[in-house]
Amino acid sequence: MANRKEQQELFKTIWAIANDLRGAIDGWNFKAYVLGGIFYRYISEDICQYVEDLQAAAGESGFRYDELYDDEAEAAREMMVQEKGYFILPSQLFQNVVARCDQDENLNDTLSTIFREIEKSAFGTPSEPKIRGLFSDFAVNNSELGNTVLLRNRLLAKLLHRIAEMELSEHLADNHNDVFGDAYEFLMNMYASKAGKSGGEFFTPQEVSELVAEIAAWGTSNIQKVYDPCCGSGSLLLKFQKIHGRKLKNLQFYGQEINPMTYNLCRSNMFLHHVNYNDFDIQLADTLLSPMHIDMVQHGRGCFDCIVSNPPFSLKWVGKENPLLMNDPRFADAGVLAPVKAADLAFVLHMYYHLRDSGCCVIVEFPGVLSRGGAEQKIREYLLKENAIDTVIQLPVNLFYGVQISTCIIVLKKPGRRAGDDKVLFIDASREFVKDGNRNYLTEENRKNILSYYRKRRNERYISRLVSVADLITNACNLSVSSYVEQEDTREVINIEEVNAKLRDLVAEGEKLNARIEKIVKELEG
Repeated sequence: MANRKEQQELFKTIWAIANDLRGAIDGWNFKAYVLGGIFYRYISEDICQYVEDLQAAAGESGFRYDELYDDEAEAAREMMVQEKGYFILPSQLFQNVVARCDQDENLNDTLSTIFREIEKSAFGTPSEPKIRGLFSDFAVNNSELGNTVLLRNRLLAKLLHRIAEMELSEHLADNHNDVFGDAYEFLMNMYASKAGKSGGEFFTPQEVSELVAEIAAWGTSNIQKVYDPCCGSGSLLLKFQKIHGRKLKNLQFYGQEINPMTYNLCRSNMFLHHVNYNDFDIQLADTLLSPMHIDMVQHGRGCFDCIVSNPPFSLKWVGKENPLLMNDPRFADAGVLAPVKAADLAFVLHMYYHLRDSGCCVIVEFPGVLSRGGAEQKIREYLLKENAIDTVIQLPVNLFYGVQISTCIIVLKKPGRRAGDDKVLFIDASREFVKDGNRNYLTEENRKNILSYYRKRRNERYISRLVSVADLITNACNLSVSSYVEQEDTREVINIEEVNAKLRDLVAEGEKLNARIEKIVKELEG
């Protein structure tokens, strides 16, 4: 099945679910049911495919795990948990629950029990922290679904049937669509006004994620560990996996997220994209105050080969109100903390500290951090003197859901990797977009153009310019692209001499006309 057709079927299903739940679950909040339902169906079909492939390899064709008795399936529990990270009994599979959901008067309890049993299957095993709480947002007894159990179960049954109607590839491993990403993007497009920051702050549009992943990987060798300290639903990490995962062996993903719902989405998304539980480590905590991967940094040397992130813009944090943070190795060398009202550069310093010497860090940022004074200017000065800033790219406005602001990309590298290069590349990509409904969009051609400017690393009028670190420091460490890349004047060129000549001709014609009129008037009077 073509990817485009699968995507259209997905959108049609989500729209149908929205209509089913209209007037019940708030439009934006019902995403937990849509995404949770997709995930439940996925892991059910995936575990069936896993068992059936094993049986086929053993010479038993036509084996159906979903038709097995539960007590027969128990023999494979330990192996499945070890390999997949979880276990699902045949009777608890999505497809079997859907088949009998209309007759199940206790559907809410059935689903609650199944979700609990799936999580329980990983208790005491290495996969437990990866599975725990994955279904906690799928609230089967939410009163918004209905005032009675009967009404709630009717809506739950409708939801399950709608998810079952989705057309997916016969073999999920061959399905290259970003199902969660597509679903999330469609949901935010439907409810952009309600989603606002609550949705957009942890979701990076897929085409932006792809650009970030391409930049981070280009020229970076031996990539094994990829990190996002503000991972949200995991779109940046998983876009990296989609683009580079098959070319890179032993690729592992690390992330941290402060929002419990998106933390669950990120872990679910990892399973959905066939990332084994052994190959990802997603943590729930405040990145700036409780960094969960800092112990991986040995002797001040970073640990991640590629860091890709879209941290929240202008987030408030404790900053200088906690003087102990000045001793934190992530911030100490800069000699100053990011402002209390804008933690943007605190995230930048956090990422730079975790970056391996041969690695690359690509961060989507609000352009204000490029030119504001005070503590932020001092942090930029530190990064410039470190020779850490490799490239600054101005992106088009209105790329993100719920906000129409412009954004930029900052590329960081350690001094050793930038040895012999004391210049920062500025790229103006603000015109690289097409209109897509009420927002702008980076096409494949736009992304290729931006990547080409980045890779060429040279001066190109109206597009890119290399500026020495010394000059940047002299200019108050201003990193705004518009300060260095000449803006093309697209206004119509007016030839003043031609205009003046035409005016003289018009005046002369006017004088001749007035003379003729005067002559006619005199003749009439005479």
